[in-house]
Amino acid sequence: MRAFLLALQFLTRIPTPQVDDFRPEDLSRSAIWFPFVGAMIGGVVAAALALGALVDPWLGALAGLMVWVWITGALHLDGLADLADALGASHRDPRRFLEVLRDPHVGAFAVIAIVLVLVAKLVLLALIAKALSDAIWVARGVTQPFAAELATPLAALALVPAWARLGAAVWAQTLPPLASGSGERFAWRTRGASLVVWAAALLAGAACLFPPLAAAPVAIALWWMFLRRRLGGMTGDALGAGVEVCETALLAVVVVGLGTA
Repeated sequence: MRAFLLALQFLTRIPTPQVDDFRPEDLSRSAIWFPFVGAMIGGVVAAALALGALVDPWLGALAGLMVWVWITGALHLDGLADLADALGASHRDPRRFLEVLRDPHVGAFAVIAIVLVLVAKLVLLALIAKALSDAIWVARGVTQPFAAELATPLAALALVPAWARLGAAVWAQTLPPLASGSGERFAWRTRGASLVVWAAALLAGAACLFPPLAAAPVAIALWWMFLRRRLGGMTGDALGAGVEVCETALLAVVVVGLGTA
């Protein structure tokens, strides 16, 4: 329970009981719960989107995005912003990368990256909400509701954050840390078996609920390759940025899979 509560505290703004006698290694152990917490986040976002979609798909998308940002405390958006600034500033001088990464100030690259990701998520969520809204109207016109058609977009949306946070755990365990920080702490203890179990569970969930999301390991592997080749390792900000990039890419997979694009 300590590991689960710490994962919930680190990844969300959901109120939790205080964890006493905190030890640094506890943060590493909490990574085993990242996919589960991700599924919780996805479920809350899906509920907000569904409620808003009863009125209008764009309202559902806005509600889902606002809840998404609130429940995560913009944690991963902050990582995306820092990484974008560091990559932009170190384009000609790679030695500046870590220096800029530690700088708390927000630059133009950070603002552009955040705006692009939020706009992309809003549009993709609107398309998912439209698919859900269409299914609701179809269900109203028949005697028996189409439960599968209603549940499919919501189940797919719940899986997206779970896959992205499994990716964060994988990157932390398989890439060398570039600097001290949360990324380094997650790499202290290797839990390869637990990652394999979670990957198998999410693949099984995707196969049953939304087969196109079985492509999620490709997105995780591509970000791993980017970090390895471009940075040579990972930091906490790189993990957060990867979560945002993977979530956006997987939302696009959901949209294509639903046939709304």
